[in-house]
Amino acid sequence: MKPHSSNCLSDPSVTCHRSPSPITLTLASDKERQMIYRIRHLVYAAELGQHRINPNGQLKDALDDWNSYLVATIEREVAGFISVTPPGSPTYSIDKYFSRDQIPCAFDGQLYEIRLLTVLKDHRGRELAALLMYGALRWVEAHGGTRIVAIGRREILGLYLRVGLTPIGLSAQSGAVIYDLLLASTREVREKIAALSGLIGRLEEKTDWRLPFPFQKPDPCFHGGAFFNAIGAKFDALERNKTVINADVLDAWFPPAPGVLASLQDHLPWLLRTSPPTACEGLIETIARARGVAPGNILPGAGSSDLIFRALRHWLTPESHALILDPTYGEYAHVLERVIGCTVDRLRLDRANDYAMDVARLEAALADHYDLVVLVNPNNPTGTHLSRLELERVIQNAPPKTRFWIDEAYVDYLGSGESLERFAARSENTLVCKSMSKVYALSGARVAYLCAGPHQLETLRAITPPWVVSLPAQVAAVRALEDPDYYATRYQETHALQESLARELRSLDWEVRPGVANFLLCHLPEKSLDAEALIERCGEQGLFLRNAGLMGMGPDSVRVAVKDAETNRRMVNILQEVTGKHSGQGRPTTI
Repeated sequence: MKPHSSNCLSDPSVTCHRSPSPITLTLASDKERQMIYRIRHLVYAAELGQHRINPNGQLKDALDDWNSYLVATIEREVAGFISVTPPGSPTYSIDKYFSRDQIPCAFDGQLYEIRLLTVLKDHRGRELAALLMYGALRWVEAHGGTRIVAIGRREILGLYLRVGLTPIGLSAQSGAVIYDLLLASTREVREKIAALSGLIGRLEEKTDWRLPFPFQKPDPCFHGGAFFNAIGAKFDALERNKTVINADVLDAWFPPAPGVLASLQDHLPWLLRTSPPTACEGLIETIARARGVAPGNILPGAGSSDLIFRALRHWLTPESHALILDPTYGEYAHVLERVIGCTVDRLRLDRANDYAMDVARLEAALADHYDLVVLVNPNNPTGTHLSRLELERVIQNAPPKTRFWIDEAYVDYLGSGESLERFAARSENTLVCKSMSKVYALSGARVAYLCAGPHQLETLRAITPPWVVSLPAQVAAVRALEDPDYYATRYQETHALQESLARELRSLDWEVRPGVANFLLCHLPEKSLDAEALIERCGEQGLFLRNAGLMGMGPDSVRVAVKDAETNRRMVNILQEVTGKHSGQGRPTTI
């Protein structure tokens, strides 16, 4: 544990007591509930005079059949607790004091009441009250609540105000205690707590968190795909796919191979209603044959995201140490840092060096004996690539216990000779992750696979669900792999389209970085629109670009997907209008 901070949420003049023991926060057991009822009597009857002292020495009420008690313990002794009343309970405690028509909020399935915030005398003046409030917030958030109501003792009203609860001008007296009625949205509480310097980090450091959801509210991984806003999440305007330019995602500009479309069109009703081969046996055999490896070297997945989440969470723990590129595909940092919570180092790619991977720096970093090294090659969003031979040499010289994950989503644009799949198949510590989305025009089908030594895939097979890839997707992938000539031609066309688009973008005074895949990383000129403003204006005209600043680049960075010649032409026209520049270079090359 890191040293405890002395910066208390409560009165700063109060000295913070410290304890070497961590605070455990959990849902109260039946035994702890009995202790809580005795503490309630001790505090609210004997100490505060809110209730009469009773011979049982306990305080309970009807809500205890519905409440969830979050209890903080230190060395197995109760130090404090807070109660959360869910929307499904017959009543709230505030109903004893106020009429609901006095309260300016909806009493629906998203309103939770927090009450009985209690810290024992020996533990007051610490951040224990803040931890209990934060635990209650996370309880409400995790259960889908969006609003909180509470009554707070006037003597500690400042505590409630500090965490974002707002008095609404109603108060009530119970015995010797005066309560104020408070309301807030979970968003307001979260923002207020986050603004308290370092509070959440300090609470996390000193807490043994045992609630059935994570301490930090997980954020979804940010991706592109804003173009779907123009089509509709419920697919109400699919016809707009003909006019919307989805250059914010790296889907192929060309259709899948003719055999893919023929199989799907001829058999779609049967494919949709029929269960696929349980373990993707035919797909695995086809991949293995196409890549020159054994079927035992292949593990299928429903897109690379499925494999990333499945494998990394299985191998790594919060104690693990990983290395990634910076910038790179954002899903890796998300899973490693936010989902698993392990330590992540970054190998920064330098703009002055065209974002090329510095092999010497990589080799030096590997001396730290990482548990996992993730290399996206070619890299996204930079479009740079490290040759197969050089990367194989780096891996062979690395510590043997370091596992290498090579993401080759775009390597086929360079040709199969640059893939490390055969190397990985005979390696002890290397896996290649291959998405079939971008290079086979199957993004909507969600097909991917890992290629590695069987010993690395063995435990992953045990946690791979049956039917992990749908039947239409399996058929599409098999037919795509059966037509390599079609795709080789499309890759050549992609390079020509990329070069033509790069010329047009440079004519707008953009700095276009060299790349080897189906996209371009661009930096906008000084004294022009920044990426956010440019993307917003383009979106108004149906052109969607990716803000590369959200991927670790600067605010002048934009990633543009290569499309067909006509779509590239439309894209350039929109950019000319938005930026007020005209290329004078003529029309992009037609393939």
